[in-house]
Amino acid sequence: MKRLVWALSLTGALVAFGAAAQPIKIGVTISKTGPAASLGIPQSNSVPLMPAQVGGQPVEWIVLDDASDTTKGVANIRKLASDDKVDAVVGSSITPVSLAMIEVAAEAKVPMITIAASSKLIAPMDDKRRWVFKTAQNDSLMADAIVAHMVQSGVKSVGFIGFNDAYGDGWLAEMTPRLEAKGIKLVATERYARTDTSVTGQALKVMAAKPDAVLVAGSGTPAALPQKTLKERGYAGKYYQTHGVANADFLRVGGKDVEGTILPAGPLLVAEQLPESNPVRKVALDYTKAYEAKYGPGTLATFGGHAFDASVLLANALPVALKTAKPGTPEFRAALRDALEGLKEVVYTHGVATMSPTDHIGQDERSRVMVTIENGRWKLLSPTN
Repeated sequence: MKRLVWALSLTGALVAFGAAAQPIKIGVTISKTGPAASLGIPQSNSVPLMPAQVGGQPVEWIVLDDASDTTKGVANIRKLASDDKVDAVVGSSITPVSLAMIEVAAEAKVPMITIAASSKLIAPMDDKRRWVFKTAQNDSLMADAIVAHMVQSGVKSVGFIGFNDAYGDGWLAEMTPRLEAKGIKLVATERYARTDTSVTGQALKVMAAKPDAVLVAGSGTPAALPQKTLKERGYAGKYYQTHGVANADFLRVGGKDVEGTILPAGPLLVAEQLPESNPVRKVALDYTKAYEAKYGPGTLATFGGHAFDASVLLANALPVALKTAKPGTPEFRAALRDALEGLKEVVYTHGVATMSPTDHIGQDERSRVMVTIENGRWKLLSPTN
């Protein structure tokens, strides 16, 4: 099967610009402020790196801030779909907001590419989710990797501290059966809010259960709080986090307390450490170079890559939709949805995607690596680590 590869040009047009054409409008609603700002800011920063033209047509990116708020996210997608008449929507940054947006996407029949993590956003497939696609790795794919590492490391018991929202719900639902299948006991389950400033009670309850390891199911900088609290209280077991923490802000806030943490991540996080044979390496390094040229060395965050990957999917699907309909019409939205669903072997910064009517993320093991934090930096773990 022929591989679709977007020949990315971050400084110029993808194709020669012809006569004036109806612009393709893409709405973007992300969490530039609020508790998920450490995710949304690099995603917003990635928009200027997205193509201004695709298939001979201008592309207009309309960016709104949902402030990490469900109500605001719903209002944004309604405005984008009805007032701005966008051809597709990218967002939101986090699972709770994205889940709430699905209803509007289906109602307006506008393709939505979420950049949040939970597999609940695209599964089980139904009439509403058929309009939703996804770039951030499913928590199920990452949970497999975490449990495999726990087994390899001899972990027999685990404590869980997760967000008290859909993100934490999703991770607990994914981890519980996987731990049971491997004979690992879940000895404590605690939850906290993204906006909490103390989790001392939860940490003490987890420590009382004496687990071999603790998994923190949070994202962005709020995920550092449980680990810092456990460290302060003297917990000396293994620490696992999810791919929701893979950015420099987490390292900054966590400091020495997150040294040695183990987590799954998209390959973009350690692109330079990937083998030359890895198909993702070049695409990820190109994005890294462009991002850091604009925002400075060390500013890269994997969350920005999820947003950028949405533009890669669109750049492959839009030319197909343009063959059958004009932008700004219901027919074009439908054609674009169909084109996204038909994408095969699209290489982007976080892996390789092959969509289908029942799989609207299309990722496999090429979309994850295991990493640790060593001397304040991300380090790729070999399969035997």
